[in-house]
Amino acid sequence: MMDLLPDLCDEHPEKVKILAPIFKDFGAQTTFWGKVVTVRCFEDNSRVRELVATPGTGKVLVVDGGGSVNRALMGDQVAATAMENGWAGVVINGAIRDAAAISAMALGVKALAASPMKTEKRGLGETDLAVTFAGVTINAGDYLYADINGILVSQEALSHPSF
Repeated sequence: MMDLLPDLCDEHPEKVKILAPIFKDFGAQTTFWGKVVTVRCFEDNSRVRELVATPGTGKVLVVDGGGSVNRALMGDQVAATAMENGWAGVVINGAIRDAAAISAMALGVKALAASPMKTEKRGLGETDLAVTFAGVTINAGDYLYADINGILVSQEALSHPSF
């Protein structure tokens, strides 16, 4: 696989915003891209569970967990549901758990860290709104591209020979 992000930055420098390099790869799929669906939730993954249970083909779920690593916003069951429903990947400004199981899944997963503690289920969280973290504001409907070089977003789909 080619290095996707350097190519996109070379081809479309005026169209991309690069997230700060604070995320780790947890899923087996390290290169992924798609149209962004956003959710903001703090130590409660109720909305994350709801969203990954919907069709996700061609989509990336961007979760703003406020940077908290106290509770994991995704575990192996939520990741498996995302994979079964065709999500390209998940980027979490927060933590995941069940890191060994997720590392074997053909799903793109980037997060700040792993934490063994699950979230409380209080039904909290907001979807389809602009979220800001890692120095970038990401809007629902933007396009996100990720590989081992990092993460970038664009307001429009970018062309590249890989897709």
